Amino acid sequence: MGGNAKSSTDYEFLTVWRVTGTPHEVMEILGDAGALARWWPSVYLTVAPLDPGTTDESAKTFLLHTKGWLPYTLKWRLTVTEPITEKGLALSAQGDLNGTGRWTFEQDGPETVVTYDWRVSAAKPLLRRLSWLLRPAFSANHRWAMARGQEALALELRRRRPGADLSTIPRPAPPTFVSRYPWPRMKTHT
Repeated sequence: MGGNAKSSTDYEFLTVWRVTGTPHEVMEILGDAGALARWWPSVYLTVAPLDPGTTDESAKTFLLHTKGWLPYTLKWRLTVTEPITEKGLALSAQGDLNGTGRWTFEQDGPETVVTYDWRVSAAKPLLRRLSWLLRPAFSANHRWAMARGQEALALELRRRRPGADLSTIPRPAPPTFVSRYPWPRMKTHT
């Protein structure tokens, strides 16, 4: 294999959303990683701040526990790598996923076009071992998570509108399942 060959654990996703709102409104929501579990609970189970970052909001770091519709979770560290602006933000991931993400925001009439370019490698042993076989399922899991994100972002934008009747705005979708007990570990005998 050549030096530029992609590993079976590498993923590149490009997601495009359209939401009613301004880039500034979208930036305020997506730029606040600490609130992800509140407004996008179907994917972000917990978010714990690790580093407040700099005055321009770069270097902010959070520990995330995430999931999709498949029965596994991921733990990874999100670090904002550039200042958060109305044009977008960039981040890095380290942990069960390693790589980079870039959100961009562009006004189009009353809507903002939100683009997410996510380039990651699977580091979680389950994902690494089964990636060659389950790549389509893992990709579908990502698409499902991002579809829930677009729905949740649209709801959060509605909630933040002046004069919004919060009783008429549905709650965001919850996680597909959350085990109360950790998966059992295999015991090895010596």
